[in-house]
Amino acid sequence: MNAKNEKYSKYALCREMLDTVDVVRKFDPSRTAAVAAAIKANGRLMLTGEGSSRIFPAKNFIRKVLTAGLNLQVVTEGSRQAMTYDLSRFAVFAASNSGRTKEVVKLLKQLRDGGNKELFGLTAQPENLLKEYARETIVLNCGWETAVAATKSVIEQALTYQSMLGHMTGSNACTCDCKNRLADAIEQALTIEIPADIVAAAAKAPTIYFAGYNDGVAEELTLKTNEITRKKSDFLEGTYACHGIEEVMSPADIVFVVDPIAEEMDKFREVLVDGVGLKVVCIATSPIAGFPTIVVPESGEGTPHVFLAAGWNILVEIGLALGINLDKPQRARKVGNEFMG
Repeated sequence: MNAKNEKYSKYALCREMLDTVDVVRKFDPSRTAAVAAAIKANGRLMLTGEGSSRIFPAKNFIRKVLTAGLNLQVVTEGSRQAMTYDLSRFAVFAASNSGRTKEVVKLLKQLRDGGNKELFGLTAQPENLLKEYARETIVLNCGWETAVAATKSVIEQALTYQSMLGHMTGSNACTCDCKNRLADAIEQALTIEIPADIVAAAAKAPTIYFAGYNDGVAEELTLKTNEITRKKSDFLEGTYACHGIEEVMSPADIVFVVDPIAEEMDKFREVLVDGVGLKVVCIATSPIAGFPTIVVPESGEGTPHVFLAAGWNILVEIGLALGINLDKPQRARKVGNEFMG
């Protein structure tokens, strides 16, 4: 993407993706200090929301908590499924960009009516319904997005949760230097030129697959594939790509492997490249031998955000190659299910 090229700048989606750079630079981690202390004292946390407000922010946080070995139980579910659980002893963080997502509001109401006071909200709208039920509601600084596909808000939501982890562990992941390095890396990932042969192969593919860690990056890009390129997609967690789905794959399909594990790539080549005959592309911080690789900068704790930005860049190029109006999906809506009560 090139902010100075009207081919990209005419679309709100591209402008909002590129806005992410300043969102990261201006992010204020101090806003989550009190919330982080409350959650750490509780010891149990449910992260909920619908769609993009949950996938990357929640799963990225869970991976980081487990990697850090923090004594904190963190789980995530969609709000309807969460309503079937006993969350009376859990702190609950509910994310809804609109602040009016029906499933999220109903969950918070149920929990509050049941006596749970450890409820927190995360939204992009100052006027929202979450604050009627939550003990504290954090309003994102990125502002409301015009494009249907959530982008800069997803990054700020994830930074919000990541900053809580920083307060709990005393890490410096959200210091000024780290934020600037992450912002620079995201900008590079958003503007790096995607090879034409990769774009062409993906544009022709019946299905675009994303494989990788269960940290929300590949799964979020799977959703964004539907919204941005209007193509079918699937998320293949870990080595799922080598455990049966190859039976229904087509040689015309393409697989993007995010943050590949070197020890697994020989199996990917055997099953997918040699077996199915499809194209496998890596998104990584260094070239992966034997595979075309989109190389992005390493950025410490923020590297998953950089992978996500690189994926956005790829999807925009695919959408434009297909002649799609990136801002006008046929059926998708900005607010999936708005609370009207």
